[in-house]
Amino acid sequence: MAANREDIAKQGSGIRTGQQYLEGLRDDREIWTQGKRVADVTSEPGMGRGAQTLAAFLDNQHDDKYRDSVTYVADDGCRCAMAFKTPKSVEDIKARGKAYYEWAKWSNGMFGRTPDYKNASLMAFASAPDFLSQGVKGPGGAAMAQNMTDFYHYARTNDRVLTHTLVNPTFNHAQAASGKFSEKVALQVVKETDAGIIVNGARLLATLGPLADEIEVFPSTVLRATDDNIPFAFAFAIPIATPGLKLICRDTYDHGKSHFDAPLSSRYEEMDAVVVFENVLVPWERVFMYGQPELCNQAFNATNAVVHMAHQVACSKLAKSEFMVGLMCAIAKATGRDKDLYTKGLIAEVMQMTETVRALLFSAEEQAHVDQHGNFIPLRSPLDTSRNMYPKMYPRMVEILQLLGSSSLMATPTEADFSNALANDVEQYFQLANLESKDRVALYRLAHDVAVSGFGNRQALYERFFFGPPALMASAYFDIYSKDPLIDRIESLLASN
Repeated sequence: MAANREDIAKQGSGIRTGQQYLEGLRDDREIWTQGKRVADVTSEPGMGRGAQTLAAFLDNQHDDKYRDSVTYVADDGCRCAMAFKTPKSVEDIKARGKAYYEWAKWSNGMFGRTPDYKNASLMAFASAPDFLSQGVKGPGGAAMAQNMTDFYHYARTNDRVLTHTLVNPTFNHAQAASGKFSEKVALQVVKETDAGIIVNGARLLATLGPLADEIEVFPSTVLRATDDNIPFAFAFAIPIATPGLKLICRDTYDHGKSHFDAPLSSRYEEMDAVVVFENVLVPWERVFMYGQPELCNQAFNATNAVVHMAHQVACSKLAKSEFMVGLMCAIAKATGRDKDLYTKGLIAEVMQMTETVRALLFSAEEQAHVDQHGNFIPLRSPLDTSRNMYPKMYPRMVEILQLLGSSSLMATPTEADFSNALANDVEQYFQLANLESKDRVALYRLAHDVAVSGFGNRQALYERFFFGPPALMASAYFDIYSKDPLIDRIESLLASN
């Protein structure tokens, strides 16, 4: 056990290059797509270009233009991604927000699961050892908090790309709604050994799973604190290339088209997968919580991981919203409709949504404060407001883009049509008063990729359910909202009659 722990905690050299990341993906991971096992995710059609995109993002960490805003030098001298930095001041919170926003702008928010999202949560868990030390069972005992600290340092200094999975498959809706899981499908502990726990079952839905180095498997927040849920109560992290771990991918939205024909889906296919665990051994050194449902369902709130994750998400949604405004304004300008009252009114609605996200983010950062663990966190309520509003905002943005684009979203010849026998016709009939035909087609193909394509519809679905079912999110928002002082004002008014 000691040797394994030393290996896990071993310090790396910090931020990696894109090439180092791609080389790390060429291992024995078991990834399945379209009925076959993938030999190499970095070159697999429909998947490999997403890996290349993320590799380019990692290279940006070394670029003089970005390095100082997206990385920091830790006390141990290691230059690491900014999301790993434990914030000790309001300035640290703002620096983290600046880094999140920079990462998001590289894809205009269309590559949703960049590494900073999970890095933020990992930092939060590692920075709350008092909470994690309660979640212990089996060999290792109180060392589980140390397990998390070791894994955090390993991920931080080796610049690991993480995915995660939280949700068990539903076999029976009534059973799932009661906070219980089915032994037929849910991931569960089936055996304890001296080496670790053996888990079997499935989990949904690992975004970026095939392109990640490691997977965090954390407890569901709806796990009920009952003895029959003990087999489902755990938190751990293991490499994607762990024996017995299988990822079953959805259809790809990258169909091999050029960047001109599919400007988003050709670059930002991050892939989602169902994760199957076939009697997978999880070493004790990689187990962070086990056997205590009453702690597992508090984990994200008690460690403030949810707040730090929501901070990253708000920054990403700001970049995405700005992109939507820019795209709509570009269409209005190209068509000469930027003076039209109706068009301006539609785009103004999206501008207002964008500024709402910006204001909520500003409020959260400006009111950052010390938490119960001695670290700084953004003010939670503005971030909770943002993450409850955006699942409604983004589909409305897409709807407005569809209204603005209308049939032009379908009148989109391909790049090849500018160099074939029809080239003159395309040049003649697809021009606009303010835009040449090829630029016009490129603009509308971009809008099509947002508002019509499979990639675009996946984005809308992703935003609707990013943090969970909207009704559940709204209910949780109601529960944690500071209501008593407001009720007191009503009661005081009534009592004064």
